[in-house]
Parts: sequence; C-alpha cells; structure tokens
Amino acid sequence: MNAIITLLSGLLFGIGLAFSEMTNPAVVIGFLDLFGDWNPSLLIVMVSAISIGMLGYAIKKKQAKPLFANDWQIPTLKQIDSKLLIGSTLFGIGWGLSGYCPGPGLTSLINNPSEGVYFVLALLFGSGLHQLQTKVTFK
Repeated sequence: MNAIITLLSGLLFGIGLAFSEMTNPAVVIGFLDLFGDWNPSLLIVMVSAISIGMLGYAIKKKQAKPLFANDWQIPTLKQIDSKLLIGSTLFGIGWGLSGYCPGPGLTSLINNPSEGVYFVLALLFGSGLHQLQTKVTFK
C-alpha cells in the first residue's frame, strides 16, 4: 500500500509541476525576474502549495495519526541557523541561475536532456559534497 501511495503522490506532484509549467526554466526565471519581464504566474503555485500545507497541519491537529502511516513526519528543528541560511541561499542561487529545482530538474532529463543532464550532475555533485562535508565535520 505504501508503494502505491508513494507512486500516486509522485504522479500527482509531476502532473502539478507540468501543469504549472514549473518544468519550464523560462517561466521560473521569468517569475524570479522581479525588475525585468516579471511573470507572476507561479504565485498561484506558491499559494496553492501553502494552502495545501496549511490544510495538512489543520488535519494533523484533528487526527492522532495519518491515514496511511504510523505517525506524522513533522520537522523538529525550529531554529534558523547558518546551515539553513547558507543552504537556502545556495538553493536560491542555483534555482535562479538554472530555472530548475530538484523535481523539475529530474523531469528535464526527459523534457530537455541537453540541459537536464548538467543540472542533475550538478545536483548529485552538490549532494555528494554536502555528504562529504557532513561526515568530516560531525564524525
């Protein structure tokens, strides 16, 4: 059952990315270009995502556990630290330069493989660098 729910969630997420055109880097870069040719269409995506998140938290308050899991998976860290600030800054720079974040970046391997392969390689390299840094720093 878990595999089916995971598959359906992934399909719904992918359809949402395609429908909202978040898989098109030109639309994403247009959204991020506040002082140029700004494209506000992704505001609908953000408002929708925030609304779904708020709905999820409202459901969590009313239900002791989720329908298809043993417990709620809620982040426990509540402080803003340098790791969060540096990571989110790097994510934002990468998103702004490429027009891809991880989900649309993976779809680009099919939609636009000549660009997608570079993004995914950079994603894997950055993830590996983070893992290496984490092992060196904390172990």
